[in-house]
Amino acid sequence: MNASVDPVITLEHVSRRYGAKVALGDVTLSIPRGGVLGLVGANGAGKTTLIKHILGLLRAQEGRVRIFGFNPVTEQVAVLQRLGYVSEDRDLPPWITVGELLRYIRSFYPAWDPDYAERLRQQLQLVATARIRTLSKGELAKAALLVALAHRPELLVLDEPSSGLDPLVRRELLEAVVRAVAEEGRTVLFSSHLLDEVARVSDRVAMLTAGRLVLHGELDAIMESHRRIVVRLKQSEPAPPRLPGTISLTGGPEEWTVICDGNVDPFIRGLRQDGGEVLEDTDATFEEIFHAYAATPTRT
Repeated sequence: MNASVDPVITLEHVSRRYGAKVALGDVTLSIPRGGVLGLVGANGAGKTTLIKHILGLLRAQEGRVRIFGFNPVTEQVAVLQRLGYVSEDRDLPPWITVGELLRYIRSFYPAWDPDYAERLRQQLQLVATARIRTLSKGELAKAALLVALAHRPELLVLDEPSSGLDPLVRRELLEAVVRAVAEEGRTVLFSSHLLDEVARVSDRVAMLTAGRLVLHGELDAIMESHRRIVVRLKQSEPAPPRLPGTISLTGGPEEWTVICDGNVDPFIRGLRQDGGEVLEDTDATFEEIFHAYAATPTRT
């Protein structure tokens, strides 16, 4: 999917601390129009803090945040008119019906398309007369997605939208998101701890570790540039050897599993110079890449 020149989301050297804890550390990130950016990171890595800056719920202590060129804190209405948001909380009024919820949301959007909203409700298989309190977990997640999508937002922010749901419902939700992107070239920021979901639907990936952006780029390029290599060293090593291109090493004392980034030739040359040999050389999985960077939080 082609992206326009102007980014939808721009973060420039954004930082936030809570006492001694770095929630975000000098994060610079540009998200182009169109496609899905998967935001990944371990618990406490800074994903939700970053999303709160995008929504205008937090003001950057340092740096600059722009959404569609607007400051999301001081120009919140201009941003929220063009943004849809789904969180894992799915906090919807329990006494209202699905149909009444749509009519209520409609009042906030002058350009509301009732035919599109109704078509979306049917696609998500939600009964208009069903009250929110009677919905299952999966239906409640679909209702939250319906509210976020019905006004045709240019940017859809999903913060753990499928948390606690069974695999079938998770797949249905992801398919609805992909349809929304394909139909009108919207931009989706998809934050999830479920790495297989992120890899399945994302065009680009950004990874946070200890509040710092350690990986960002096209998913295909990231997958192509990372290798999993199992090596045997000439002799037992008391600590992992530091060879060119290495992100992480596990195992030992003689056999090590190495995740490498970029050209592996320097790694192979360094290994052979030390008298080692390659036992396996395969593509790294997305999960292996994730854990490799998560294990090296100071890497930039």
